[in-house]
Order: sequence, then C-alpha cells, then structure tokens
Amino acid sequence: MLAKALMPLAERLQRRFGWQRLPYYLGLATLVGLRERLRERNLYDTGVPAVTDAMPPVAREERLTDGTFNDLETPGMGSITAPFGRNGPSLPDPDPLGAPHPREISDALMVRRDFLPASHLNVLAAAWLQFEVHDWLSHAKEPSIGDWMLEEDMPLAKAIPMPGSDPASFLSRETHWWDASQLYGSREPYISDIETGDGEILVDDALLIQMEEEAKTFNAPEASLWVGLAVLQVLFAREHNAIVRRLREVYPHWRADRLYAKARLINSALMAKIHTVEWTPAIIGHPTTERAIKATWWGLLGENVRRRHGRIGANEVLSGIPGSRTNHHGVPYTLTEEFVTVYRLHPLMPDDYAFGSLSFDLRALAIQPGRISQPRDRINEVGGVASALHALGTQPPGQIELFNYPETMRRWERIGDLPPVDLAAADILRARETGVPRYTAFRQLLRMPVPKTFEELAGGNVKTAAAIREVYGGDLDAVDAVVGLYAEPKPRGFAFSETAFRIFLLMASRRLQSDRFFTDGYTPETYTPVGLRWIEETSMGDVLRRHYPQLKPAENAFKTWPASTAP
Repeated sequence: MLAKALMPLAERLQRRFGWQRLPYYLGLATLVGLRERLRERNLYDTGVPAVTDAMPPVAREERLTDGTFNDLETPGMGSITAPFGRNGPSLPDPDPLGAPHPREISDALMVRRDFLPASHLNVLAAAWLQFEVHDWLSHAKEPSIGDWMLEEDMPLAKAIPMPGSDPASFLSRETHWWDASQLYGSREPYISDIETGDGEILVDDALLIQMEEEAKTFNAPEASLWVGLAVLQVLFAREHNAIVRRLREVYPHWRADRLYAKARLINSALMAKIHTVEWTPAIIGHPTTERAIKATWWGLLGENVRRRHGRIGANEVLSGIPGSRTNHHGVPYTLTEEFVTVYRLHPLMPDDYAFGSLSFDLRALAIQPGRISQPRDRINEVGGVASALHALGTQPPGQIELFNYPETMRRWERIGDLPPVDLAAADILRARETGVPRYTAFRQLLRMPVPKTFEELAGGNVKTAAAIREVYGGDLDAVDAVVGLYAEPKPRGFAFSETAFRIFLLMASRRLQSDRFFTDGYTPETYTPVGLRWIEETSMGDVLRRHYPQLKPAENAFKTWPASTAP
C-alpha cells in the first residue's frame, strides 16, 4: 500500500525535478513510486507452458533443473519452456536486416577508436555480468529454424518463436529463475558429469574440461568461455563444495543428493545477494540508487536492523524482498525481451589485458577454433586462478558508450565450423528480431520524455549526434534501442543509461519477488539456519578470500583493487 500511495507523487517529482536531483529521501520515495507504476503498466503476459507431470516431492524444498514447480499453482511459470515476456507491446520489425543494416551501424557507430575505461570499476565486474547473464538470458535456437545472414559468410541463428504466438514471443534456452544454471548446468549429461557423488562438484581444471566439452554443443553459452568467466566458474564451484562441507558437519546423516541440492540453493541465493547489494551499486554508483538497490534485499530500514531484529512485517519496502510474500503483480513471471536488450553491455569488455609481465588480447584468453582449452591453459600460464583474479581486479572495464565496442568481438571467432560473427551487429539484429521497440518508442513505453533532436539524444555531443543522424538518415524515431541506450547521457555515477535503469528498476526486483525461494520459502526450514547465515554473512570479498587467502580485494570487490596487493 505504501508503494502504491507514492505513485502519483513520484511521477510529479520525476517530471519536475528527476530523482537524481532530489534530496536523498525524496529521491528514494520517487524511485519506489516509479517502480510501482512500472509494475502496474509494464508487465505483459506472453503465456505459460502447460506441465502435465506430477510435482516431485522435493520441489517444495529444492529447485528443479528445468525450473518447473517454483510456483506450485502454475508449475510451468519461469521454466525452460516458457517464452520471454514483455515490458510493452511487441513491435516486430518486418525486415530486421533492413536499412540501416546492422553491420553498417556496427562499422559507423560501434568501432572502438580508443579504449574508454570505466576507471571506478574492474574487469571482474564485466566478467561477473557474463557469469550471471549465462544463468538468465539466452534465446533458444535450433539449426532447422534457419539463420539470419549478417553478411554472405556471417550467419546468425534465428531465435525460436513460441508456436502459435502472434505477435511472436521467443523461447528461452534457460530457466527464468536465479538458479545458478551457468554453474550447475540445465541439461544432462553435463549436470551429472560435474557431480562427484558426495554432494560436491568438480573444481579447477576438472570443471573447465567439462565446460570445454559442453562448449561443442549447438548454442551452448560455454562456447564464449574466457579467462574471466572461467575463474568465476571455478570460484563458485569451490564455494559450493565449502557449503556442502559445512552442511555435512551439521547434518552428518544427509544423503549426497540432499547435500548437493541444498548447497545449490544456498549458493544461488548468495550469487543473487552479491549481484543485488554489491555488483549493482558498483555499476550505478549514485548515492540514492545505491541505497535503493540495497533496500531491495534489506529494505529501507537497512542491513543492521534486518540482522538485529529480522523482518519488520511482510512489507518489502521496509524490510526487503527476501522473506516477503511472493507477488507476480498480476502477470505470470518471466524475464523479458526488453531486459535482454538493456543487458547487452559488451562495451564493458576491454580488448587487451595484462597479467603481470604477460599481455594478451581477448581472443588469446577465450575458447577459439582449434584452441578449445585456451582459457584453462592461460590461467595456468599466468600463475593460476588467484593470479588471474588479481589481474582482473586491478584493471578497468570499458565505458558503455558508442565507439567503444571491443574490436575482437566485432569479428568474433566461433567454434564448430562457424565463420566469425560481428556481435555488435548481432545485438542490433536480435533486438529487431524479437520486437523490441526502437529507442524513442522504448522511452515512450516507459513514460519517459523523448529527445527532440539528435543532439539531445547524444547529451550535447555534436560529433556523436552527427554520426547517428547520418547513419539513420535524419530519422530520430528509427534509432535502434541499443544505439540510443549507449548514446544517451548518464546520471552521475552510472555506468549505463537512465532508460536501461528503468527496466532494471522493474525487473531486478521482480526476479526476486516472483521466486518462491526468495520470498515465502526464504526460511530456515527451506535453507537451514546454517544456509541463511551463510548467505547473509558472506560478501564477494569473503568468497574470494575463503578460497584464495592471498587475495586482497577492494571493500566492494567489483571496484578497482589496490595494484600493490599482487599474490
């Protein structure tokens, strides 16, 4: 009720001042009200697949691999077979390869002239994003569906539409839940191949070898494995095993399968907490949004009150979402196509990296044709996981801007006899294919003011405005969403745009609030008292130091580490 009451006031304050120019508590109240309005008007149902199987008894306390039975009344919600939802009406593009062609946009507006660093962050922040995106966001693809031809020798697999949907909605390869599928897998035999039989999973080289095998399958996210992603996979595999060992101490009678499932539940919740209260505040470092994002987990009363007194009632605003009531806001939960689009943040990736006295470009750190073990080999070459983590923690990622897309990713080498692909062009094409609105329409659906000139879009940067105008033939309404999101001016402390932030404001809380394991099921009975303490008392820095005690990360592990702390 509090959030709904704030909606009219929030909209008036936003129109007149903008949340970032308001005093601290008024700014917070404005964001709470804006989020509630987004929940009311920007959630669109694209359908829920039917589930005919009976509910397995373990579903009440464990996540199922396919994502079914998270919602016990609507078991198909958020499952692997569920299509991506929408934050607005679908606007299908009749010709996704039409003018301006995605490759033309890439060549004219994305080329990295000089590396623009985001100096307050480190490359672990970029690697973490990829680590999490592999859990959430991947369109299902199938060779029989066919390809888009970005060029004669540059195919891009088409996304699979949900049968019978009109306008088309598109299927997800992964579940829509925050269930750490990027680590544990979502399909056999990988899931079983990384289990060791005692509740634990493979770590270090043994884990990476299994990922290399999985990378050979069609449309596998593991095919984009590089050193930054590999070290996070190893780190959280080790964390899983540490959780298992702690549970085994307290519950020595538990079977291996129960230890595994409970540790996965705890580990995935820990990742969600780290992303919410550490990664996101590092990326959007404005004082108001830092407090607002942390309030998603602990509430406006804050971490100290939550730890000392527990929840103060069921209200998510005061005490945070974990432990509150599940709420889908009238629309079955899925992640959305617009959410996929605003997470297309490849400019975060540098082209070149230093590991002590050794230097490599991105291709030399990643799986490449004929060099599938390259990430694992490079980690060993630079001195192991701890040395690689330190190097990534002390180097900045790129700014999320036009003219700062990594050149190595604009002609990315693919395995499996596929020719190179321009990922910048692919980002443009995929948004068009899946019916994401162009930039001005995107802002309209969020009730945000639309720029009237290219100069206004580019924040007064005359050269950038001229370049966009030329590519789009003077048609401001034709500017693609990704281009506008990179071009628009950002609030103070933000790595990404205000428009993207509105989608995050809505969806970042929704993926917690719709998930039974973060709401009604976030209890000692489900997680165990040991598990809840593990989640609430652990930070990313704690995880790093637990497994690599020689590391000395910054207080927020996604911000730049002191260079003098080399292991």
